[in-house]
Amino acid sequence: MALTKPIKSLWEIPREERFVGGHAACQGCGAALVLRHLTKVVGKDAIIVNATGCMEVISTLFPRTAWRNPWLHLAFENAGAAASGVEAALKALQRKGVLDKNRYIKVVAIAGDGGTFDIGLQSLSGMLERGHDVMYVVYDNEAYMNTGIQRSGATPYGAWTTTTPVGKKFRGEWRPKKDIVGIAYAHRIPYIATANPAYPIDMINKFVKAYNTRGPSLVHVLTPCTPGWRIPESKTIEVAKLAVQTGMWVLLEIENGKPKVTVKVRKRKPVREYLKMQGRFRHLTEEDIKKIQEMVDKYVEEINRWVGEEAIGPVEE
Repeated sequence: MALTKPIKSLWEIPREERFVGGHAACQGCGAALVLRHLTKVVGKDAIIVNATGCMEVISTLFPRTAWRNPWLHLAFENAGAAASGVEAALKALQRKGVLDKNRYIKVVAIAGDGGTFDIGLQSLSGMLERGHDVMYVVYDNEAYMNTGIQRSGATPYGAWTTTTPVGKKFRGEWRPKKDIVGIAYAHRIPYIATANPAYPIDMINKFVKAYNTRGPSLVHVLTPCTPGWRIPESKTIEVAKLAVQTGMWVLLEIENGKPKVTVKVRKRKPVREYLKMQGRFRHLTEEDIKKIQEMVDKYVEEINRWVGEEAIGPVEE
């Protein structure tokens, strides 16, 4: 059964495993951890629509599968479109009496940042605009990791990738990360959230709300990638937590257009602590780090103004 109410402790997480062992994810994979929790929330009455990407490749090595839910694999760019079609088909089958009208079956679309921010943005926008009853989960490892660590629209400023190398003219990614939450917000959908596996209760409760929302919902989850971020396999959660503690990742929830910060940070750690743990930022100079700190400070100021309180505080001395 799907979770229908928020949890208060980790002991309340369902014990049943629906994303099971035997997959081929890297040790320390943040996305695989997120999917394990997600499937515990949605239970058996959910159809998973999974775009091509890391989580599709590692979970369905023929003839095996790590999924214990009905699961549909589709192209890189059309998770939103395929999920819309499945949701419309379910409604048609219920109208015709083929499926029980009183049984609620949720369509859950899963895609990475490349399949969401970039090549899947058009189909996502169509799904949100049409109002399909679909829960869309973005696992964001901040690059096209499955195909060789190429930059995506989610790659943060200054990060090394194979397509944003460190050279004399450009020193890693020179563009800021795309605001997918702002894009979803512009569609006026009922529920949007950001999540982080280092804060599992917050993440699970956002999954619960998104699942139980009637209409489109989007949950944007930070998922550290050990080879792509060049971090030790044992440091996934530590790095993810630092993203929140430094203000690089703000845990937001937007219900019916009203935003709030769900995990407040009264004193932020300097972004240096987050950047220095990752090999993809190893090339940054003091001037580069200062610029990123200024970018984060401005972002935090905008968030505080938006939610109407100082939910994210200044950098600690």
